[in-house]
Amino acid sequence: MKYKTLTFVFSLLLIAAAVVYLEAIRVHPIKPGVGAQTIAIGSTTASTASMSNAASALALQKLVAADQKAGYQPAIEIVDPTGFVNTSSSFKLTDLIGKNVVLLDFWTYSCINCIRTIPYLNAWYDRYHDQGLEIVGIHTPEFAFESNISNVESAVQKYGIRYPVVLDSDYGTWDAYGNLYWPHEYLIDMAGYIVHDQIGEGSYGETEGEIQKLIAERDQILGVQAGTMPTSTVFIPQSVISGGLMSPETYFGSERNQYLANGTQNAVGNQTLAQPMIMGLNKLYLGGSWYFDNQYASNNATSATIIYKYTAGKVYFVAAAPQGVNIEVLQDGKPITNAAAGTDVKDGKVFIQESRLYNLVDNPDGSGTHTLELIIDSPGLEAFTFTFG
Repeated sequence: MKYKTLTFVFSLLLIAAAVVYLEAIRVHPIKPGVGAQTIAIGSTTASTASMSNAASALALQKLVAADQKAGYQPAIEIVDPTGFVNTSSSFKLTDLIGKNVVLLDFWTYSCINCIRTIPYLNAWYDRYHDQGLEIVGIHTPEFAFESNISNVESAVQKYGIRYPVVLDSDYGTWDAYGNLYWPHEYLIDMAGYIVHDQIGEGSYGETEGEIQKLIAERDQILGVQAGTMPTSTVFIPQSVISGGLMSPETYFGSERNQYLANGTQNAVGNQTLAQPMIMGLNKLYLGGSWYFDNQYASNNATSATIIYKYTAGKVYFVAAAPQGVNIEVLQDGKPITNAAAGTDVKDGKVFIQESRLYNLVDNPDGSGTHTLELIIDSPGLEAFTFTFG
């Protein structure tokens, strides 16, 4: 009898201790960003009153492990956002953590690798948002024109993005996370810790598997009835991503124009360049008079040319021209055919004006080695980069 009584009392003490502990960590610190004030999740963590005993035990176990770090880093709050898209009001991660599983996606709209990731993010949002997944796009610009909110809004609409996007034009959140890559995904659990991250494209099945696990854990912690979890992962046709050996991303601006072959690299200012007789693979050749800014090169006169011998199935061109320019597109010395032309090329020409990514080439035979030549009809083109797919 005494043994049963002692066991009962001890059990009550354990439950009371668990309740006290959970209440104490209801204000669970999320790591503030650089220069930010201390931020706490507060009441977003479900109280023990709303949980079953099993869920309370799981929540306690998870949060104890989280407090002990268990090798994980705490999520960092959004820092100095410069705008919000796809949401009626501003928000913080502390509004989400403890209620939802959160996936942060660092991206920028002229990055082809980011663009090829968007179909998966959209599919995951459609599949799992109602089950507790929130996706937040952190749009950190690579080029100055990507800071323009109207440009970002147009890109969000173009790519059918349905989840909220935070503009990080001053690099506040990028720097707080110490991020170095586009795209880079961080998956955050109910306790506010980063439990999975993915740099670049790929490993979609692995990331989705982690999402499914965290949603199941969320259901147990909140004591809610689990929804029907898909038994498979999202499949996006691989035609979206061309494989094989490809030419490297090639920048025009003086900060990173290491592939410029017939001019002075890393030099701001004017250069008059002539096309050589022999041209190498993955080398950037410009003809005519050009001004080199840190981020782009701009032609000063008519009769300017760009030549690049590449290996890929598709060629993309990040460019702008405030006054608009027409460019004739040649492949292997001939006007590009409609069969090989990218979506922005009509009858062998592309009109450049708005600051964005232009698809110049989409070869039907897939990856191969070709020579691309662009003939520009008027001054004012701002050429940022070639990317390949």
